[in-house]
Amino acid sequence: MSGSFPLYDTLAARGLDERATALVGGDAFELMQRAGQAAWRHLLESWPHAQRIVVICGPGNNGGDGYVLARAALRSGRRVSVVHLREHVPRTPSAQRACTEYVSAGGHVDLFEDTLPAADLLVDALFGIGLSRAPDAATARLIGALNQQTVPVLALDVPSGVDADRGQVPGAAVLATRTLQFIAEHPGLRTGAALEYTGACMLDDLDVPLEAFEFIAPSAHGLRHEALARWLLPRRRNTHKGESGRVLCIGGDHGSGGAIALCAEAALRAGCGLLRVATRSDHVAPILARRPEAMVRAVESGADLEPWLTQSDVIAVGPGLGQGEWGRALFALALRGRHRFVIDADGLNLLAESSAVDVSGAILTPHPGEAARLLGVDTQDVQQDRYTAAQALAKQFDAVVVLKGAGTIIAAPGQTPSVIDAGNPGMAVGGMGDVLTGVIASLLAQGLPAYEAACAGALLHALAGDAAAREGERGLLPSDLLPLLRRLANP
Repeated sequence: MSGSFPLYDTLAARGLDERATALVGGDAFELMQRAGQAAWRHLLESWPHAQRIVVICGPGNNGGDGYVLARAALRSGRRVSVVHLREHVPRTPSAQRACTEYVSAGGHVDLFEDTLPAADLLVDALFGIGLSRAPDAATARLIGALNQQTVPVLALDVPSGVDADRGQVPGAAVLATRTLQFIAEHPGLRTGAALEYTGACMLDDLDVPLEAFEFIAPSAHGLRHEALARWLLPRRRNTHKGESGRVLCIGGDHGSGGAIALCAEAALRAGCGLLRVATRSDHVAPILARRPEAMVRAVESGADLEPWLTQSDVIAVGPGLGQGEWGRALFALALRGRHRFVIDADGLNLLAESSAVDVSGAILTPHPGEAARLLGVDTQDVQQDRYTAAQALAKQFDAVVVLKGAGTIIAAPGQTPSVIDAGNPGMAVGGMGDVLTGVIASLLAQGLPAYEAACAGALLHALAGDAAAREGERGLLPSDLLPLLRRLANP
């Protein structure tokens, strides 16, 4: 496996549906039958002992998929209840046919009042990929009743209420245990608020011919563990440390030495050949005691830093840098050279104040708050559409952007965005971004182009976080990732 998988937005997904329908003989109901049967098979594999199945159907083709599943479950001898709102009678020809066939097989359809029937499993077939607004009040009550249940929930294609393109959740939304997508996967389900609702995401391609995908471009790519092998190749037998790159980490103002120490050690563990650290004098001895392989210099002025600038291939600037006179001076001096940069933390805050600074070609690693400051918007605006925010930053600064958070997004001018399919809530702790900065700087120094270094670094970082979280997410520390980086960087 390549470890990279395509993600298609709503417009592209509709185009795929149209082409797939044409390729299976022009019968839209054929695809609906395939989707419903695929959902039934997945249900049987995942919850074979479920006997009482409640399917909540909407008025469109997503509801039609639910009717097909309900008919298959009824024929198997399960106790099936289909529930919908009064105004959610089937509207499309395919959904109407699916409903008729379910009723003809002996099935019953109940209107939702205040509660749902008792169930071992709930199926969400309310809305598909087209919903991008908050559900109305009646639908919100139905979703609320569904979410109050303590049984597993299988969402068909998209958890109802989740924006399949952007990942935002503008109102009530179904909390799914699993989401089974059809034909193609959706970008919004891989980032942001959507991750609270999707559960485990699965895909069934419905045996759609590959020709359906020709000339329809994905809007993003997801990256899984297997992708690392494409970037982290074995080293030559007679390689030397210079070939593995020289990284200079700048930061660690008074009281923030831990940030630059984490960045530096991460760069070493990710494989750079030479590591230099420019920091306050207070931090030199602690960093050397922790990591004697690093070359650490006390830097109190630009004159102290300048000799190391010419001896470095990549500069990582920002962790613990501060926004005082010391940090501002070092930031300005570092950016004067012709280096490859990774800019994080206070480096990004200083950049937000100095929009005239040219950082084209650099790698910027903002969290949503820093991204908002760089764009001049609210953090909520960034989180509502993380893909657009990352792409806007990449265009504004002509740089590679790693928008951190749940479902980290990497964007660059002329590149299809990537989203990291790894990471966990335990990584939401101070210092994780400093580790990420060091990893990306290290891979950039080892010769990867900027966009690939950002993708590989973000994926390696997230996978190390997942490995560390096997002992528990709560209490996970950034330093817990450091020994795992070495193991995972040698696929």
